[in-house]
Amino acid sequence: MKKVGIVGANGYTGSELVRLLAFHPKVILSFLYSRSNSGTKISDLYPDLTTVCDVVLTDQPEDVDILFLCLPHKESENWLNQNPVKDETLIIDLGNDFRLNGNFGSRNFIYGLPEINKKQLSGSKSIANPGCFATSIQLALLPLAQKGLLNEVYTTGITGSTGAGQSLQSTTHFTWRNDNISAYKTLKHQHVEEILQQLVSFNNNEISLNFIPWRGDFARGIFTSSTVKTDLELSDIEQLYKDFYADEPFAKISEKPIDLKQVVNTNRCVIQIEKSGNVAVIHSAIDNLLKGASGQAVQNMNIAMGWEENLGLNLKPIAF
Repeated sequence: MKKVGIVGANGYTGSELVRLLAFHPKVILSFLYSRSNSGTKISDLYPDLTTVCDVVLTDQPEDVDILFLCLPHKESENWLNQNPVKDETLIIDLGNDFRLNGNFGSRNFIYGLPEINKKQLSGSKSIANPGCFATSIQLALLPLAQKGLLNEVYTTGITGSTGAGQSLQSTTHFTWRNDNISAYKTLKHQHVEEILQQLVSFNNNEISLNFIPWRGDFARGIFTSSTVKTDLELSDIEQLYKDFYADEPFAKISEKPIDLKQVVNTNRCVIQIEKSGNVAVIHSAIDNLLKGASGQAVQNMNIAMGWEENLGLNLKPIAF
């Protein structure tokens, strides 16, 4: 059994990791770190964990085999500077500190999108987990990028309120969010640079990504629709995607319309393609807290440790 620590365990992604790792057959939760809730049982913050985990949160980290950083963006590097970690410890950062610049001391963080970097992730000790929108959009576009078929891309995406984190904001109040939809960070979302970094390396030429994110009136899930121009027939595009993801356990191609409930509470990404004339639309759906964060982090841990990729991740979607 490998000892695991979670820094920022009191947040949404941290608590999701607790739920997943409490039942993982290869690990044991050694410490759950929180500055603001030190001394409190995790189950007192999340009552659904009462029969799952009663570990008391602490502000004193321990030496562990695997360390997950679930801190707000731009805080992981500061935490590591203040709390040195042994070189042999596997670090998986769920923030955005190392997605674009993966260097920290002697560590070189590997971008943790398993569908393209599995070989590099195997045996790695430093992994930068992708962003949630970045995961959904990249998985929707990578097969076309590999063939050099991307030029101008127009993407809209809607996300649940958990994507904004646990801290209360004006746009996460129930009375504001309920029965309401709004656009935000139009054409300047922080994930665009991360997405292009990967897609351009596959596409071998520049890509223009015009992304409009939306706030949805639901708790969890991401649904994106990316519009591109192509002369390929729909059947050829679908076959391209099926071939690209043939060996990937968490990327599924559907020939039928997709919806969020197919993926919520799972680590899966479901993709559907539609086409009219020379315009194709690639729909992609994920759970922002699982395939978009904590589930993918566990997937990366499994790969890095040489375990079965789907270990602890055989989850059923919530149908109703």
